[in-house]
Amino acid sequence: MPSKDSGRNLKRSLIADQRGAVAFEMPSVYLFLMLVVLIPLADLAIAFYQYASAWDALRAFGQSIQYSPPTDVTNTGNWSTTARNKADSRYPISVIQVMCGDTVTLCASGNTGSPKYYNYSTTVTLTPMVLTSVLCTSGNANSCQFTLPYTERFQ
Repeated sequence: MPSKDSGRNLKRSLIADQRGAVAFEMPSVYLFLMLVVLIPLADLAIAFYQYASAWDALRAFGQSIQYSPPTDVTNTGNWSTTARNKADSRYPISVIQVMCGDTVTLCASGNTGSPKYYNYSTTVTLTPMVLTSVLCTSGNANSCQFTLPYTERFQ
């Protein structure tokens, strides 16, 4: 029969030796890190990459118009399809307008300023895994879309 001292020594040695505690806590720590830190961080990284790609597509579209301008600048119906074919297909360019004068107003019959700016936009669609309520502020959780406007001076 073991003595009381050996029982106390065994209890002290088990309390002092806590090597298995880390192995026992590791699944909960891993789960916490994945759900609270890494997946939301991945959502932000994907959203930033899509935003930067859309911005780059808008800039590239503006540069293609700037370096090979259409023959009639004010008639966007004639040149927009040719210029849109040069754009990135993931981010279609829409609402192309020509702005006149230094006040940057839409070219019209009453506006006598010369055409100086192109104004156009594209749509960015986000599909976050966790941060839907933070990144999608439009109220519709299924369709998280943002319109990204851009203005390029060509003159």
